[in-house]
Amino acid sequence: MTARILVVDDVEPNVRLLEAKLTLEYYEVLTAQDGATALQVAAAERPDLILLDVMMPGMDGFETCRRLKADPVTRHIPVVLVTALDGREDKMKGLEAGADDFVTKPIDDVILFARVKSLVRLKAVMDELREREESGRRFGVDTDGAGRLRASGGRVLVVDDNARQADKIVSQLAAEHRPVAEPDPTAALVAARGPVDLIIVNVSSGEFDGLRFVAQIRSTEATRRTPILGVVDPADRPRLVKALELGVNDILPRPVDTEELEARARTQIRRKRYADFLRQKLDYSLEMAVTDALTGLHNRRYMAGQLQALVGRAGQGGDQVAVLVMDIDHFKAVNDGFGHDAGDEVLREFAVRLATNVRAIDLPCRLGGEEFVVVMPGAPLEAAHRVAERIRRDVAETPFPIMGGAESLSITVSIGVAWSDGTGGDTPDALLKRADEGVYEAKSRGRNQVIARAA
Repeated sequence: MTARILVVDDVEPNVRLLEAKLTLEYYEVLTAQDGATALQVAAAERPDLILLDVMMPGMDGFETCRRLKADPVTRHIPVVLVTALDGREDKMKGLEAGADDFVTKPIDDVILFARVKSLVRLKAVMDELREREESGRRFGVDTDGAGRLRASGGRVLVVDDNARQADKIVSQLAAEHRPVAEPDPTAALVAARGPVDLIIVNVSSGEFDGLRFVAQIRSTEATRRTPILGVVDPADRPRLVKALELGVNDILPRPVDTEELEARARTQIRRKRYADFLRQKLDYSLEMAVTDALTGLHNRRYMAGQLQALVGRAGQGGDQVAVLVMDIDHFKAVNDGFGHDAGDEVLREFAVRLATNVRAIDLPCRLGGEEFVVVMPGAPLEAAHRVAERIRRDVAETPFPIMGGAESLSITVSIGVAWSDGTGGDTPDALLKRADEGVYEAKSRGRNQVIARAA
């Protein structure tokens, strides 16, 4: 996977060296030699990753990272701090500034590219989710996710056969999260399918293959999106690189530093919750695209797609299909006499009665206004007529409450029923037209009736 990478360093040879290495790996490289320029380039170009030197005059890497993460335009761009400093305080300072990872000078090319590939993969997923969220927002779907960025109270599964190390991790995280330890990888795979925000794995375990456990987590649908924090000996380069290639989101070096543990866990949990929020909003947007907002029934778009498929199936020897088309009688008088709020109450109550009188496999839909349709897979004409008559009676026999229950109205409905077995080149439009003709005939006969039309 290629990507656009911004390299920031005040030393020209360092910039050129990194640029050459990245270009050989087919990455597109942007450059900046100070923090202020980096902020401008990042905002204008939106790179997929930023390699940011720490020791720069004026605005150092920590402050530049802090500003990148504070700007809504650039906060989702992964930042890897490149530093000659390998001290604990500098690492903690970088994590607190929002850095996603570190590489130390002299740069190990294998580890650098493993981290780059891992973060670019994550960025691609997040970009797609945010793009879909933005589409939903343009269509009026609420996408305020600020509350989902909370990084505390996470459910953490610690998979480690080293009891002392596992106890240390659990004890340190318990003040802020809900950690549990599981030394058995088989049991841990089962536990990981539950509501887990972060998995911490001892990749260097002596009793089980930590890399294989990571691979199993990533190959299982229920767990592949759960972030993994791998605990590994930094001197074990092959294992560290393989862990990143298999999909570990972040690395925690041994021996475990408790403050670094807290910072990295916080980052992964926050990111997981934001991704979950975006996916939830995407699901909500898709649901809203096929749902009538007033009644909660399916809308015309959904009905058309389902009916097209059912009629096509019937035409190929599949099950027959029936439709009911309904029009509430004298609905305009309700709006004119009692107001549109009362009309909405009638429509919502009608939708409830409609949904409770059809079969479990039927699709009740609102076409718009006071018109409704029920698509009935596999229903013969007689069965569809019986359901239509049941709906008609339920509507007519019990008055509809309006104005919060202060008043009630007698409502009736005219229903047309049509049926098709798919022969004779029947189409969804033809089927709906026959049912609609039944509605008009019911209206002309005095309303509050069911009229059935065969193919």
